[in-house]
Amino acid sequence: MEIKGLGQLLAALAAALFLRVVAAGAGPALLPPAEDDEGEDLEAGEGGGVRPVTIRWARVTCALKNKRGDVARFLLSNLSGEAKPGRLLALMGPSGSGKTTLLNVLAGQLAASPSLHLSGFLYVNGQPMSQGGYKIAYVRQEDIFFSQLTVRETLSLAAELQLPDTMSPERKEKYVNDLLFRLGLVNSADSIVGDAKVRGISGGEKKRLSLACELIASPSVIFADEPTTGLDAFQAEKVMETLRQLAEDGHTVICSIHQPRGSVYSKFDDIVLLSEGEVVYMGPAKEEPLKYFASLGYQCPDHENPAEFLADLISTDYSSAESVQSSQKRIENLIDDFANKVLITEFNSPVTQSEGSEFSTKLAQKSTSKQRRGWWRQFHLLFKRAWMQAFRDGPTNKVRARMSVASAIIFGSVFWRMGKTQTSIQDRMGLLQVAAINTAMAALTKTVGVFPKERAIIDRERAKGSYALGPYLSSKLLAEIPIGAAFPLMFGSILYPMAKLHPTISRFAKFCGIVTVESFAASAMGLTVGAIAPTTEAAMALGPSLMTVFIVFGGYYVNPDNTPVIFRWIPKASLIRWAFQGLCINEFKGLQFEHQHSYDVQTGEQALERFSLGGIRIADTLVAQGRILMFWYWMTYLLLKKNRARYQQLLPPSEEDQSKQQTE
Repeated sequence: MEIKGLGQLLAALAAALFLRVVAAGAGPALLPPAEDDEGEDLEAGEGGGVRPVTIRWARVTCALKNKRGDVARFLLSNLSGEAKPGRLLALMGPSGSGKTTLLNVLAGQLAASPSLHLSGFLYVNGQPMSQGGYKIAYVRQEDIFFSQLTVRETLSLAAELQLPDTMSPERKEKYVNDLLFRLGLVNSADSIVGDAKVRGISGGEKKRLSLACELIASPSVIFADEPTTGLDAFQAEKVMETLRQLAEDGHTVICSIHQPRGSVYSKFDDIVLLSEGEVVYMGPAKEEPLKYFASLGYQCPDHENPAEFLADLISTDYSSAESVQSSQKRIENLIDDFANKVLITEFNSPVTQSEGSEFSTKLAQKSTSKQRRGWWRQFHLLFKRAWMQAFRDGPTNKVRARMSVASAIIFGSVFWRMGKTQTSIQDRMGLLQVAAINTAMAALTKTVGVFPKERAIIDRERAKGSYALGPYLSSKLLAEIPIGAAFPLMFGSILYPMAKLHPTISRFAKFCGIVTVESFAASAMGLTVGAIAPTTEAAMALGPSLMTVFIVFGGYYVNPDNTPVIFRWIPKASLIRWAFQGLCINEFKGLQFEHQHSYDVQTGEQALERFSLGGIRIADTLVAQGRILMFWYWMTYLLLKKNRARYQQLLPPSEEDQSKQQTE
């Protein structure tokens, strides 16, 4: 009956948590249904046709302000330009020149900051467009995926989450296969993506997989932030060749790049050379910039990589004070020469409506009304992904299994077959405390080591509107229950008989149940820490520090009755305390100890009273742990919802901005 009651309690806790997350997650900002012509865009994408989009920007200025609100420096200064469909535009320049900043401004991906002021105009097919008002693909420098999924599974899941439900499974499969073929991923389609622990596909293949995932929504514009970073020469050229082919298919492709090799440079149609946030050259690539700079007296030597020549020409030489001064003077002259040569269109006059402007308006509407799958459909797809990731992660699971077995053997050897003497009371207390600490720390460290990286994927997918937060957290919780329960059960199955704890089946089942629930609560706490911390390293520092506080107030080192009033809330929030108290009640109730003196502890109940651990039932400790678990999951939900990416708003330039810029 006790085992049945424990099972019913655990089931009730799981159901309550699930319903809580469902209620909280089912509703957040489900977007309105997409426009009816969404399917038309996808059909065009399947057939290889791409709706043409021309992006024009004018007077784009990005200033970094100091604490007083004054302009400290300009990251971008009065930039204007154009990117056309069917052409590959490269933003080139030395480090700190502003190429990534400009790319992020055009893509609507510049992270919001109170110290930034962004102004300018952005037009799509001749129509003024707000930031992010057109369908884009944005390929970041870091390629982060779920490591245990294959290339085909990764792409298929992205397709299921983004393509409309009206599309048949056969068409979706054909769409995915076409993408695999176009991006050269057919040979690696059934290979796992991999990560630092597990060997998977190459860096170039990961970059092309990133492109494939972004191309599912049939974007007209593709942005790539330094797509060759971290790749060898061969892989870098294959990635750029892919971008070149996408441009030939009709996409508008814009990438930032530092210093490409000659064969990569030859793939560019247009380039923008930036130095210190200003334009040094903008126009056709290949021979045109060399002719332009030759007319100014800067001749590219024969057999030299044109990209290297251009990079050296617009970079400051810091080898000596004289070289710094001369190179900065050269760059200033080049900026002035180009500004005087080219009449930069300001777009101050009313813009005539272009041929594609009607499409642009529809595109803007659809970009903000992207259809999501139903809640249960999202849950099903995300549960499938979480399940595969958890059960295929062999290296992590093997390490956790070995650590669970090793810890149980070590603790079991130290506390080998405890008797019922007076000294065994302290031994039992110590063993149960280290069991609670070991279980919590193992679950916490695993979660904080993984979740910050996973959060980057979740933020990226949610920014595209692929799914809501509720289905993600619910699916993750349920998918990880079996694998998460296996390690505490493994630990308890070895430790319990070695230490000769209370030798009944019901007590052993309760022991395993308590440490399993504690493990889930610690994992939930790890999710919250991972949602707060900006990096994995920060999470690894914050998580154990917070757990140390709970260990101190865990019921063994400080008697709850002696806890200062100001700190009495901490034991109530400590998952270590509730697990330890539940383990002690489970172990000591009904025990009879050997005694010789009247003041000796004779029963387990007396031992519990002496340590202020009596007065409640095991079920009460499980309920307390369930509340802690739900609290951490609820905090994770709120933090992820609150901390989703926010981007800097592009404001129209004011006369004051222009006057400040001129004085600079």
